[in-house]
Order: sequence, then C-alpha cells, then structure tokens
Amino acid sequence: MTTSARRRAAFIAFAAFGFATSAFAEDKNVKIGVLNDMSSLYADIGGPNSVAAAKMAVDDSGLSAKGWKIEVLSGDHQNKPDIGLNIARQWIDNDKVDVIADTPNSGVALAVNNIVKEKNAILLNSGAATADLTGKACTPNTISYTYDTYMLANGTGKALTEAGGDSWFFLTADYAFGHALERDTSAVVTANGGKVLGSVKHPLNTSDFSSFLLQAQSSKAKVIGLANAGGDTTNAIKQAAEFGIVEGGQKLAALLLFINDVHALGLKTAHGLTFTESFYWDMNDRTREWSKRFVKLSPKGSMPSMDAAGVYASVLHYLKALDAMGSNPHDGAKVVVKMKEIPTDDPVFGKGELRTDGRHIIPAYLFEVKKPEESKGPWDYYKLVATISPEDAAKPLAQSECPLVKK
Repeated sequence: MTTSARRRAAFIAFAAFGFATSAFAEDKNVKIGVLNDMSSLYADIGGPNSVAAAKMAVDDSGLSAKGWKIEVLSGDHQNKPDIGLNIARQWIDNDKVDVIADTPNSGVALAVNNIVKEKNAILLNSGAATADLTGKACTPNTISYTYDTYMLANGTGKALTEAGGDSWFFLTADYAFGHALERDTSAVVTANGGKVLGSVKHPLNTSDFSSFLLQAQSSKAKVIGLANAGGDTTNAIKQAAEFGIVEGGQKLAALLLFINDVHALGLKTAHGLTFTESFYWDMNDRTREWSKRFVKLSPKGSMPSMDAAGVYASVLHYLKALDAMGSNPHDGAKVVVKMKEIPTDDPVFGKGELRTDGRHIIPAYLFEVKKPEESKGPWDYYKLVATISPEDAAKPLAQSECPLVKK
C-alpha cells in the first residue's frame, strides 16, 4: 500500500470512529419501565394510573420536541419478588430499559434494588415504603421519592401517641413493608412514652380480618395500628366497623392510607382516620391544576394518589437530568449523580432536593378524613392537621445506615 493510500485509509477509519463516537454522545433514546401491581390490592394506588403519570411526565418534559425518543413500558409484578425480578432483568437485558419506576411492594422493590445496581440501571421508587432503600440497602442507583416508613411513623405514630394514644397493638402485613412499618412506628411510640402491647401478622391480600381484629380488640390497646396498605387496609377498616371497635373506644391508625382507599371506603366509614401523606391534590393551586389534568388521563378517572404523583415527579426529574447532560449515557449511577446535583421542583411536591442516600427531601402532612357533611364536593376528603418539615419527615443522615453516607 502506498503512503497516499495508507493516509486515505487512516482518514476514513478516523472519520468512522469520530462518527460513531458522535452518534454515541448524541444518544437520545430512553426506555422507562413502570413496574407495579396492575391487578390486585395495590392496583388502585398505582397500577394503570402510575403508567399514565409516567407518560404525563414525558409529555411535560418537552424532550420529544428536542429530538428525544422516550418509550414507557409497563409490567405487573403480582406482588411477588421473583416475578418482579424476572421482569426487571428481562427489561434491562433484552429491552434495554434504563430506569424502573414505582415498585409498590417493598419485597419487590428490594429485589429490583439489587438488580439495578448489578446492571447499573436506575430504580425510581415511589410505591415501596421500606426506609431500608435509603438505609442499609441503599445503592448509588436508587432514589426513594415519595414516602417511607420513617416518615409515616414519625407523622401518624408520633401524633397519636402525643395525643394520648399511648398503648398500641399492630395488625401487620407479613412481608418486608409491614415489618418495617411496625418496627419504625414501634420505635416512635416508645420514644414518646407509649407502649406496644403486641402485634399479629396477617397474610398479604387477606379477605378475613376477624381473628386478627379480635386479638387487637382484646389487647385493650388505645390504638390499633394498621401496618398494611391498599385493599388490606380498607378491608381491615370495614371489618373493624362491623366489630364496633371504634365505638368501643379504640382508635384505628391507618399508617399508610391513600386517597383511593378513602374513596373506596366512603366518608361515612373513613371519617376521623388520621394518617400521613406527602401529597394531596387540593393542597395549592399547582397541585390542583396538575391533578385536574391528571384526572383526564387516568384510566379510571380518579384523582392521583401520592404514589402516582411520585411516579410523575421522579420521572420528570430524571428526564431533567438527562436534558442537562445533553444525551443518555445509559449509565445509571452517573445519571443519579446528576439528579442529586439538580434541585427538584415540580407541581406535585414543589421544591426539594435529593440527598446523598437517595431520599427525596420534602415536607409531609398529617391529615384527618372529613366527615361527610364537611366535604364540599367529589374527592374533597382531607383536612390538614399539621405540616411536618422536610428535616423531620426524613431520617437524619447522622442516623443513616446507608453506606454512601460518610460519617
């Protein structure tokens, strides 16, 4: 080969390499997988509504107009960690999904938390409550956006104990979420001078709470803490009414309650329940405007739960980080670093930040369900009792077990 030929070959090879590098640098393809319960006790909390929320975030990001191609997939984990893990693995390995969102059911979320770290993808947790995701199980690839068991315990548990509910008995869903919620609430109760008289574990998605409620009733505890969620919570509350538990002087504490649960129960049954959330559609002008847009996209025409709201806000912030980076590096840990650098701001939660341990730092709110005569219209269910500061709603970093936190 002549010198001239070699130069031409070298130039062509260099140009091809440069084109490939440029094409990689300008990668604007994104795949988001919404993984949740589509058909069982948590389906109304997230389910198709969370998928709608993710798509709404994609539209609101404005990235499609900038040449980005963003696809939203959905999957039903059926509240089984092995099924959730298999879906997540297939999405990441075969479908090249970059981020998995929602994951209500702490057992599923903890399993997915491990696989996204292994594969360097991202978990945007909105639905799972276990505080371990930002504690001993935290990774550089996971963000917890909406609430956790620490927030719920320090909201509802502390308020009711300080108000005189100084003896507790727990009805606890027998898996990671229920165990964590009972653990964290028990710690708050005892720290505030109360006592835990006992607890009973019930299977996930049980239909008959009679034996569990009888044990709670016979304990004579002032407060019966429902360390469960979704259909389990509504079933327990309905059956507690049949047993006359509240009329008998005991108080029910719904430690995790969503607006969809209140809607299913009706105000006649749910009124007086005290609980903690980080989002309510009727908080301010921004939440009202966003929620009214959401209702039009909701497959069931329902107001958003804080789970669906968290899916929207977390996906929107993720896309803001990609926009700031100029392209998708398909490097989960790298994108999460950028997400933590950028302050959060959205119509759902307002301004906030993502902490080192992956916890979204925002206020929480103690609510009480209105009496039927207090409601002024559809979905007007809550009255605000107290606001919990962002610092008090999240576990202090000084107490964190997260290996990312430098002590």
